[in-house]
Amino acid sequence: MKQPSRVFLVDDQELVRSGFSLVLSVEPGIEVVGSAANGMSALEQLRADPADIVLMDIQMPGMSGLEATRAVVAEGLGQVIMLTTFDRSDYLFGALQAGASGFLLKTASAEDLVAAIEAVADGHALLSPEVTLPLIRRFVEPDSFRSGDGAHTAGPGNRGTARDEEISPDQARALDELSEREKEVLVLMAQGKSNTEIAAELFLGLATVKTHVSRVFAKTGSRDRVQAVIFALRTGLADLE
Repeated sequence: MKQPSRVFLVDDQELVRSGFSLVLSVEPGIEVVGSAANGMSALEQLRADPADIVLMDIQMPGMSGLEATRAVVAEGLGQVIMLTTFDRSDYLFGALQAGASGFLLKTASAEDLVAAIEAVADGHALLSPEVTLPLIRRFVEPDSFRSGDGAHTAGPGNRGTARDEEISPDQARALDELSEREKEVLVLMAQGKSNTEIAAELFLGLATVKTHVSRVFAKTGSRDRVQAVIFALRTGLADLE
């Protein structure tokens, strides 16, 4: 039987720590093993008893969450999921550079928080859907998604144009292997929607959406949402606009 993921909470607001603890305490696969109000206190406790997953706030007095994350990762004290109220690209890139395995907004649903913990515990990287597109826009040149005359070629209705000549045979094969429902799910992922939002829009159960997302990852060879969305953009299934 799989052991529960040991989770440690770090946030300077007691109400936030209590709220997360309450949400996670009812999950059979998760055990909250401790909490701290700042980075220094977190390091002291984690050095004595490392955790599997550390939920880390970014902005805290004294040692910031980014500083604490660098130390946690360097010392092997747990995998870090950064949590923040603000959708800021500098926070996102700072978290990734510090070695965080995940990045979520505090507005994420309880289901998405649990899913993030499970994903990172299984060795996957995870980004909040709300910050996936900003990350992709940072690394993908918009001009690479335009034809020679400046017209967009990235929409589903434009397949069969120059875009098809740019994708690899493996990408074309993977695109063909996706079912229509899986393509719908991937397009919504590319729009930055969470699993919960996708379920509501397609009138599906959350478990069904998670299954579709897993199949999208497997068929496209994607490790996480970012790679899956980049696949959708490169194959013309989705557009940055």
